[in-house]
Amino acid sequence: MLRTGIVIDSRYQDHYTGRNHPERPARIGALLNLIETYQRPDLKRFNPRLATPEEIALIHDPSHVDHVAATARQERFAFDADTAVSSQSYETALLATGGLLTILEAVMTRDIDNGFALVRPPGHHAERNRAMGFCLFNSAAVGAQYLRTKFGLKRVLVMDWDLHHGNGTQHSFYDDPGVLYVSTHQYPYYPGTGAAEDVGRGQGEGYTVNLPIPAGWGDGEYLELFQTVVDPICRQFEPEFVLISAGFDAHARDPLGGMTVTEEGFELMARILLRIAR
Repeated sequence: MLRTGIVIDSRYQDHYTGRNHPERPARIGALLNLIETYQRPDLKRFNPRLATPEEIALIHDPSHVDHVAATARQERFAFDADTAVSSQSYETALLATGGLLTILEAVMTRDIDNGFALVRPPGHHAERNRAMGFCLFNSAAVGAQYLRTKFGLKRVLVMDWDLHHGNGTQHSFYDDPGVLYVSTHQYPYYPGTGAAEDVGRGQGEGYTVNLPIPAGWGDGEYLELFQTVVDPICRQFEPEFVLISAGFDAHARDPLGGMTVTEEGFELMARILLRIAR
């Protein structure tokens, strides 16, 4: 059985976005309760570390890091209508990215075979100089670049199956052939990016794969897309590492999305990517 690592921490609840905000501490609270009762052989839990500002700056402009850091001196602040923070949000965001880096380090040192970073705030909408869409720092993009700079990897796959397009991740590597970014997302929907013709530019042309799909898709449609499009493209790339931006808002019970994917559907998609990772 594969050795799997999990990062989760009660401190991820410290990022407060306001009453009735959909990206709220209860997301982590529910997972903490579940993890405490979950048992499986070869499951290892890791404590997250704080990412350093220098690690965040692998993707983000230092001025953006400073801008987010400055909110620690304010009880409440809003970057936009969707992206509110509190005085603990900066440190929680460092812990979110650091949680992912903790898992990556454990995989690269062969302490585990794969892992899941159960963290918040999320990240894939965060641009180089902008927080948006609930996201402060782009953990997946930082993680991909960290694998390249610290461990010397040449080909990293970022698969993003979130309901929304990961504009920040796409733009981080849009002209870079070393990262293949593949996104399945409801379209047109927030943030309005991710058209099929957006395929990268310069040396990165062809290394951005956007698969915009209509509302209403479920397990069957997703599975066919993964089998016939995602799998062959990713295998041709021959990634040395597979990162998944695993938003689950395409689930049938998500109140804000329009997809009908079930737990079994997500499992089947993960299995396809797991075979690619091997």
